[in-house]
Amino acid sequence: MTNIPALFKTTPAVFAAGEEYQIMIPVNEEALLWVEIGEHKYYDHSNGIMVSDTDMHRVCIPQKILNEKKEYTVVYRKIIDRKPYYPESEDEVRTTFSFRPVKSFDETDTIRFYHLSDTHGRPDMPIAAAKHFGNDLDFLIFNGDMIDHSGDTKNFEVLYEIAEALTHGEIPIINSRGNHDMRGYCADRIKDYTPAVNGLTYYTVHLGDLYFILLDCAEDKDDGSVEYGHTVACHAFREAQTEYLRSLIANADQTYSAPQVAHTFVLCHMPFTRIDRAPFNIEQDIYREWTRLLSDEVHPDLMIAGHMHRAGVYRPGDENDSYGQKFSVVIAGEPQSSKYIGGAFTVTKDDISIHLTDNEGNAAAIEL
Repeated sequence: MTNIPALFKTTPAVFAAGEEYQIMIPVNEEALLWVEIGEHKYYDHSNGIMVSDTDMHRVCIPQKILNEKKEYTVVYRKIIDRKPYYPESEDEVRTTFSFRPVKSFDETDTIRFYHLSDTHGRPDMPIAAAKHFGNDLDFLIFNGDMIDHSGDTKNFEVLYEIAEALTHGEIPIINSRGNHDMRGYCADRIKDYTPAVNGLTYYTVHLGDLYFILLDCAEDKDDGSVEYGHTVACHAFREAQTEYLRSLIANADQTYSAPQVAHTFVLCHMPFTRIDRAPFNIEQDIYREWTRLLSDEVHPDLMIAGHMHRAGVYRPGDENDSYGQKFSVVIAGEPQSSKYIGGAFTVTKDDISIHLTDNEGNAAAIEL
C-alpha cells in the first residue's frame, strides 16, 4: 500500500461509473489537484477553473487510459492564498498508485468481487467480512445504506474508510445509492461525495467481461409520507429510469448484449421484484414494468440487492416473486448487532458461485 500524504483523509477511491473511472479523494485542506497518467493530465476543475475549496476532489478519467497504464499519479498544490490576482500555492506534491483493472476472460479464468450493503456507518465488521478474497479481490461493490443517513457530510467518510481498507486505491469500486442515503441535511449533495454520471445515480458499468445495470429505487415509501416532510420527488425519478431501461434495450448490441459481455448483472439497493407490506408496497406498476423489461428483454444472470437486512435468494416463482421474475435476486448484505454478512462472488466465463461470508471468517455457499 502506498504511503499517502497528510492532505488525504484516505487513499483515493477509484469508482467505475459509465465509461469513466472517477477517482475521488477526501482531503483535509484546500488544494489544487489533478491526476497524471503517462503524458495525460486530468484536472479537478469547474469549466476550466481549478477546484480548491472542497473537502472531496473528483477526477474523471477514461477507463481505457487507466486500464492500459495500470498506475496513476495524484498531484496537488496546497493553497496559500487564492486571491483574485497572483494567487499563491505551495510546491507540487506527487504520489503514485498502482492500479489493477478487471481482466477479460481471455486473460483470466476467474473474476472475484465482493458486495457490501447496509453497513449503516459501521466499518469494522464489514471490512473484516469483505477480506474473504484477500489480495485476489478484483473489485468491490457498495450497494446502498453504507451510511445511516446524510445528516452530515462527515458521514460519507465511512465509504472511503472501507474503500481504503479493501482496495488501497488500486482496484475499482461500483457504488449504488440506498434509501437511507436520501435522508438528512446533505442528502441532495450525495452526488458530490459519491460517483454519478451526468449527475444521475443510475447508470451502467462495464468491467472486464461483466456488465452492470445500476437502478435506484430511491426511497422505500410513497413521496407523500410524513417521514419525508415534502423533501422527495422519487416517483418522477423512477419514471425516468423506465425510459432509461428502454433506451438500453433499444441499443442492446452496444450495451448488455455487446460481444465483450459474458455476464450481465442488475445492481439495486432495494429488491423491487418483491411487493413488501404497507407502507412499503409502493410503485407496483413501475416495478412490474422494470421486472418485465429485465426478464423479457435484458435476461440478466442475477440481480444483486440489499435493504432487507437478511441475506438470501429470491428465486423465480417463490413466495418473494411478485411480478414473474425470470432471474434470481441475491440479497448479499446482512447487518447484525455483533456480526456482518456480505456476499463473495466468484465468476467464470460459464458459471457464478456465491458465498455469504461474515466478519468471523465463516463462509456458506448459496444455491442459485
